[in-house]
Amino acid sequence: MMNSDQITEAYFDRILLKSRLIDSDIPDMTVNILGETFETPIMTAALSHLHTVTPNGMEKMASAAKRAGAVYFAGMTEDDEIERIQATGAKVVSIIKPHEKNEEIIRQIKHSKEIGVFAVGCDIDHMYNWEGGYDVVCGYPMKSKTMEDMRELVEAAGDTPFVVKGVLSVEDAVKCVEIGAKALIISHHHGIQPSSVPPLLVLPEIKAAVGDRIQIIVDCGIRNGVDAFKALALGADAVCIGRPLMGPLKEGEEEGAYNAIMKISNELKALTARTGYHKVTDIDDKCLVIL
Repeated sequence: MMNSDQITEAYFDRILLKSRLIDSDIPDMTVNILGETFETPIMTAALSHLHTVTPNGMEKMASAAKRAGAVYFAGMTEDDEIERIQATGAKVVSIIKPHEKNEEIIRQIKHSKEIGVFAVGCDIDHMYNWEGGYDVVCGYPMKSKTMEDMRELVEAAGDTPFVVKGVLSVEDAVKCVEIGAKALIISHHHGIQPSSVPPLLVLPEIKAAVGDRIQIIVDCGIRNGVDAFKALALGADAVCIGRPLMGPLKEGEEEGAYNAIMKISNELKALTARTGYHKVTDIDDKCLVIL
């Protein structure tokens, strides 16, 4: 039996592309994410503990994202670490775990706001363990969140955009709109749930359900610019890249991560040109064939 990551990769490979070369040109790659303009729809995934990859790995990845004109998503961090990440000058989105007590999430939201992060959010898919109970992550107990809980978090964020990570159904996507979130991340958290639906398979129905009321970001299994193009064509506003950046970060530190982000972004740029789109924001499903 294939695991969720293998299922996701297999679905990516079922999506094929047509080319449209007459009247094509080098495209405009700028995108508006949460009210600000960025040079690319390629973002870093909400990775955590990158100090295990290289010393100060989180800060180095943030600096790489800044240089690439990309959004940087920060996963689980301590207060001093998110402060160092923010000090790089990157546009940081602090994604906070679903701690047992909302008070702890709100405390982290307030701290993130105080230091000037670009956006905040909550990782809703890291709540349960595989013994039938709630998970404990790095010693911190987790707990599921009600709509009331989520509204409280959005309210704590105030004018700072709130992002929900871990959406994999229309039902949760619609609830994200209802609580006032500004963006959602379609993700199965690198296969945290067995037999998860591939994000790109559920993406079109989520887009149809929420329309333009919330921005959609796709995470999981995006290996290159071709995969990124497919996600954008099916309705995503942007994509997150995780593991394909970790090797370059380990081997080449900030420069390696920067080069990897730029390589994937340039692959997307080339494919956008080859399919006849003059802007990356114009990409749609007209060039796709799904087997």
